Amino acid sequence: MTSANGLASASIPPPRLIATDLDGTLLRDDKTVSARTIAALAAAEKAGIDVFFVTGRPARWMDVVRDHVHGHGLVICGNGAAVVDLHGDEGGHVFVKVLPLERIDALDVISLVRAAAPGTSFAVERTGGIHHEPGYPPLTFDPASSVAPAEKLLARHADAAGQPVLKLLAHHPELSPDDFLALARASVGDRASITRSSPTALLEISGPGVSKAGTLALCCAERGVAPAEVVAFGDMPNDVEMLSWAGTSYAMGNAHPLAVAAASGRTVANNEDGVAVVIEQILGAL
Repeated sequence: MTSANGLASASIPPPRLIATDLDGTLLRDDKTVSARTIAALAAAEKAGIDVFFVTGRPARWMDVVRDHVHGHGLVICGNGAAVVDLHGDEGGHVFVKVLPLERIDALDVISLVRAAAPGTSFAVERTGGIHHEPGYPPLTFDPASSVAPAEKLLARHADAAGQPVLKLLAHHPELSPDDFLALARASVGDRASITRSSPTALLEISGPGVSKAGTLALCCAERGVAPAEVVAFGDMPNDVEMLSWAGTSYAMGNAHPLAVAAASGRTVANNEDGVAVVIEQILGAL
């Protein structure tokens, strides 16, 4: 077990792998990695502990941590929909593993969510970029590859039809984030995995059974790492399964109540370098 201040019990063996979310967890609110956190990550790797970034972000948003992915080069993106090697291409990235949301399932989900929450707008995140409906809030820092109704974006002969769908994003202008999440999950059932990481009513919809935890488990199994040898960090509902799966887990001081309930311990907030605090404690006990 772990204490409320982030201290690990002496009975817990040293971890072999650290898995950490990015936004609201490893990153400060200004989306930077602090010098203290950079040093802690490097020290963990030097001590033989692999560090995996496990995020809802797409691969193209990983520049902020690219320099801090060490020997293995791997990150888990899209809430588990992809494993990406950031060292796999000259200045770019390579998809190592993709767990897509199938086109038919995506269309079914859109129909069900529209019926349950009129006014919902959608975006389609593919391996090559994002495409969204005209009513979807524009991302000024990430322009859409195309803008059209979701059904057209998912048509068999759409321009990007050859690129796997990593996830749908669904936005509602009026519902509260948690109410929208509950409504969508009740409407869709097991046709897809639905979660959220944004403070707004923005849902992230992946293939059935796809989650950060599931893909992290695959990566750990490939390395012979057991759940008990993993320490995980997170702050939002999309981290819940990962925090429950890992042998030791920490919710940030700024975490959503669902993340707090799922974790075995608590550390300080992201702006106080809560991940680095725990890593320093782990390394200090070695």
